[in-house]
Amino acid sequence: MEPPLTSLCHVVAMPYPARGHINPMMNLCKLLVSKNNNIIVTFVVTEEWLSFISPDPKPDNICFRSISNVVPSELTRGRDHPAFVDDVMTKMEEHFEKLLDLIEQPPSIIVYDTMLYWVVVVGNRRNIPVASLWTTSALIFSVFLHHHLLEQNGHYPVKFSENGDKRVDYIPGISSTRLADFPLNDDSSKSKRMMQMSLKGFKWIHKAQYLLFTSIYELEPQAIDIIKSKLSLPIYTIGPTIPYFSLNKKNNLKTNAYHSYIEWLDSQPNGSVLYIAQGSFSSASSAQIDEIAIALCESNVRFLWVARNETSRLKKICGHMGLVLEWCDQLRVLSHSSIGGFWSHCGWNSIKESVLAGVPFLTFPINLDQPFNSKMIVEDWKVGLRVKEDFKGDILVKKCEIVRMVCKFMDLDSDFTRDIRETSRKVKNICLDAIGNGGSADTDLNAFIADIVHFTNA
Repeated sequence: MEPPLTSLCHVVAMPYPARGHINPMMNLCKLLVSKNNNIIVTFVVTEEWLSFISPDPKPDNICFRSISNVVPSELTRGRDHPAFVDDVMTKMEEHFEKLLDLIEQPPSIIVYDTMLYWVVVVGNRRNIPVASLWTTSALIFSVFLHHHLLEQNGHYPVKFSENGDKRVDYIPGISSTRLADFPLNDDSSKSKRMMQMSLKGFKWIHKAQYLLFTSIYELEPQAIDIIKSKLSLPIYTIGPTIPYFSLNKKNNLKTNAYHSYIEWLDSQPNGSVLYIAQGSFSSASSAQIDEIAIALCESNVRFLWVARNETSRLKKICGHMGLVLEWCDQLRVLSHSSIGGFWSHCGWNSIKESVLAGVPFLTFPINLDQPFNSKMIVEDWKVGLRVKEDFKGDILVKKCEIVRMVCKFMDLDSDFTRDIRETSRKVKNICLDAIGNGGSADTDLNAFIADIVHFTNA
């Protein structure tokens, strides 16, 4: 028997309009409805993003609603990211609030991306509780929360050429870190604008009712404990918010989704394939891509490379030891037994997938939080190597250095490779324990659900 309408907990989800933010928000919503049948979700996106994600499968308890495209197209977004963020911050609030007036079932709670601080304003004005979803690491959150310390010490912004390699250890919960690895810490006007807009969200955190981290407590305990001591609102570390819950089902079904690249991976020796992906938003320069392609050809290392819009050209350069694709099911690939390493731009969602799969990293960060994520992978968790040690973003890593690095990283007979893969397996097990029944992430997610359901029925 269906529960009466009034007993339903109606979650309105408002993600930041970008793939790396929409995906974790959607995966959180899928987890919520899978754990409690009385939860329904209205997932709000722009009309542009609705056209992208509406074909994706989702539970019946989740419905899409769209607001007008008040932000530039994908092309403009890539050219002027600060202008895109500016539009999101200043133009979406009005359209979102109008949509709330049209929703028949009153929202029980709004789960919003921390960047969209204006959702807190809307929620407070309407007496609707809000939960802030932070879609990168807790360590990065601590950086923003304590950003004033960088300013007080004269370390923001930084001239990379002068003191980018200087290390500091005064940010609470964070180990010694190069100044150049802090996000948006260079003295460019673009980074300054982005930092100003990012910090606005933190001024409103204390007005939210909940804070959710898309992480594993055991991977960032010091930072999470510090944040809990500084903020009075309930904080839940809810796990990686990646589609791990559907992975086994996918692997057991050889349907139309059983792609040819999976068959190719099936034919490769265990741990022999290097997976390469540079993210969906920004990428390395064309010159750097060419150096990588030539290096792959000369290294004789098996590889699977996702390189959007460049597959035809790169196939001619890379040789015959691997595949170059426009797209793949990344978590499924990383979880395949033939994958031995991940050349990654160090986006947080990709990190979570690789860590959960137990695959070590070759880190090649590009911008935003990625250099700091690379530091965390290499120095804190010790599950990766930096492809380039130089912190200057425009330094070209030459083919010969890439060949040396790739061959070292993928040498199945070396003690180094065995050690880093063993460490990666240990981190994987920590994650699996956390998301398993009674684990830290499972417990926090259940506690959050109990909170919002109780609030609905109070």
